[in-house]
Amino acid sequence: MTKQRRFVEPALLGSVFVIATSGLVYELVSGTLASYVLGDSVTQFSLVIGLYLFAMGLGSYLSQFLEGRLIDRFVEIELGVALVGGLSAPLLFRTYAVQGAFRPLLYGLVVITGTLVGLEIPLLLRLLKFSLDMKELVARVLGLDYVGALVASLLFPTLLLPHLGIHQTSLLFGFLNAAVAFATTFLFPIERERLVRLRVECVLVLMLLGSGFFVVTRFVDRFEAQYFGAPIVYSMQSPYQRVVVTQSPRQTRLFLNGQLQFSSDDEYRYHEVLVHPAVAALGREPRRALVLGGGDGLAVRELLRYPSIEHIDLVDLDPAVTDTFRSLPLAKALNLGSLDDPRVTVRNMDAYKFLEEPGTAVDLALVDFPDPGNYAVGKLYTDTFYRLLRERVGVRGVVVVQATSPQYARESYWCVVTTMEAAGFVTAPFHAYVPSFGEWGFILAGAEGTAPPTALRIDPSQLKYLDAAVLPSLFSFPRDLGRVEAPVNRLNDQALVATYTREWAVWTR
Repeated sequence: MTKQRRFVEPALLGSVFVIATSGLVYELVSGTLASYVLGDSVTQFSLVIGLYLFAMGLGSYLSQFLEGRLIDRFVEIELGVALVGGLSAPLLFRTYAVQGAFRPLLYGLVVITGTLVGLEIPLLLRLLKFSLDMKELVARVLGLDYVGALVASLLFPTLLLPHLGIHQTSLLFGFLNAAVAFATTFLFPIERERLVRLRVECVLVLMLLGSGFFVVTRFVDRFEAQYFGAPIVYSMQSPYQRVVVTQSPRQTRLFLNGQLQFSSDDEYRYHEVLVHPAVAALGREPRRALVLGGGDGLAVRELLRYPSIEHIDLVDLDPAVTDTFRSLPLAKALNLGSLDDPRVTVRNMDAYKFLEEPGTAVDLALVDFPDPGNYAVGKLYTDTFYRLLRERVGVRGVVVVQATSPQYARESYWCVVTTMEAAGFVTAPFHAYVPSFGEWGFILAGAEGTAPPTALRIDPSQLKYLDAAVLPSLFSFPRDLGRVEAPVNRLNDQALVATYTREWAVWTR
């Protein structure tokens, strides 16, 4: 074996590792964006993975028709992967921001990327067949392919997504694919005219993706501002979600994965209704409280209006949210610095795991999770979860749960009521109008005897919305929002997620 060939073999095998790693990264990028935009992460990842694997099979089949100048074909295909995969996240986000045809573009990019990646491995096998025995060749190539996939699956959630973000991650791996293409032009003898053309193409793609890596943040900020309709004052990508805070002359708003969480215009309606009817129903001064979700500290702000409060545990999965609302001045102005109060303990962990651990009983539990648009959140709306919650509040405690809109997702709302009752709670459903969201639903629950409160335990002058006249009206449902038959949402059969997705899809078409 010549010295050059000894160098070619490890270089091409290294290319297999890069191809496998980048291919899975593009797949994860597409699945993550799809779950952000379309919800129901299980469905979106299933579709993306299925289409990608099908497309890889298609590419492998088509590779048999490539004959002659295999080096040229490999370099050109690698550049195609670099462009399509590397630019996939910015292109998809741009389409989403201008409310374009997101689904067709998403699935089209997945199929194109998968087909190109499927073409690459068979070509590499053909290029390496003169260097290695076929048995050894197949073992090495497929071994590196699977190792590369493992590396990508480990790096994406732990390092790439939280530190680079989804856009720079896709551009970085596009750049790596283009670098592999460029390096390949040095491994084999190629006619000068073809060599110059291929290297120029490689350099142009490297320059495009490299410059894109450094400017994409400004690109994303501009189109996010366009999508959100206000200047962005803070944004970050955590391992769990994208956090965006916008501010206009009139209002401050929080978005998680593009979904509005609150507007300063009317958040007081939501949080006063979430907290004060539950305290009133408790029948005594609250001392220990538990807030699940609510990392913005706004529900905690309302609880701290009661001098009797001695301790509050705030359990929110994402430290990016709680850190933002502890440090960002305009965020602290909204929650009145509630997360820094010495009576408040912030715990960044899964609420399900928190309830599974032994803990002190609480007087009051406020459950302020995002809507059940995917199975990861849906588990926090199951009868199993509510049984754990019932144990934590005991027979004297009171629970209140935000439970989506009985107007836009009527069956979903009553599904949560049915599920809490199946877990042993006595419920008192109620609702309020919040202009940013429309008619919104909540559920007051506790042991036998739990009933709608008749009077507040706080001076209404401290509040902006609730008073003695409004309180009883919250527990009255008009006929078009009234109870309908709905299933119990169980951990092994999350009927709520499918129901919620179906009902909200009608309003988002």
